[in-house]
Amino acid sequence: MIALVDNASIAFDDVGSGYPVVFLHAFPLNRTMWDPQVSALVAECRCIAIDMRGAGDSTPAPPYSMDRFADDVAGVLDTLRIERAVIVGLSIGGYIAFALWRRHRHRIRALVLADTRSGPDTVAQVERRRTLIEMVESQGSNAIANAQIASLVGKTTRDKRPDLYDAVHRMIAQSPVDGIVGGLEAMIGRPDSAPTCATIDVPTLIVVGDEDIATPPDESRALHASIANSRLEVLEQSGHLSSLERPAAFNTVVGEFLAGLLYN
Repeated sequence: MIALVDNASIAFDDVGSGYPVVFLHAFPLNRTMWDPQVSALVAECRCIAIDMRGAGDSTPAPPYSMDRFADDVAGVLDTLRIERAVIVGLSIGGYIAFALWRRHRHRIRALVLADTRSGPDTVAQVERRRTLIEMVESQGSNAIANAQIASLVGKTTRDKRPDLYDAVHRMIAQSPVDGIVGGLEAMIGRPDSAPTCATIDVPTLIVVGDEDIATPPDESRALHASIANSRLEVLEQSGHLSSLERPAAFNTVVGEFLAGLLYN
């Protein structure tokens, strides 16, 4: 399905019925990374997986920023006439969730923040992203897939799940160059969300893989400490893409969290 939001066509899947749950994917992937969660939760929830602008089937259309991505999510909710939803964001999806809270907090029933952080980029991280921008502009998406894959997928997955490793690599390699550049620029320019965390007053689940080197577990522990009454789950033998690497474990903790919201 497509929602027209300002100057972009935002692609999304909308399946199931019940309370709406919105899934915001990692960078530089697309909404299909959530297939294991959608298939597991569709019997209980209305699952809405969104491609951020410049990713998947959504239009590569500047400007790119966390605020713009958040407004796109709100635009999809408007299109579907959904007032409030649970927001599940992994990696950059978590950054978008913070922006959504700042700009449209009345739309958020609860948050699941997976393998993400609240702080802005360090100087070294900014330099790394600028190097990646030069790489993808000169060499294409396959080059960034080669450069990023080791930091996205944990050691256990690399050793034992070559099929998943290859699938993630293909997903990145097929991403539009303009969208990758836009996502990198948006991450460079994102604000510090630490002050935002102190204002979050909805139920919040934080999930992280114990082998995540992109946003290590200590980042999630700090996030947990900064959000009142949040819950932290560390998934063993999982890297940065915990929802893909340990889908059953991820679905269990998220399913329990949702059940606590919806049926208590």
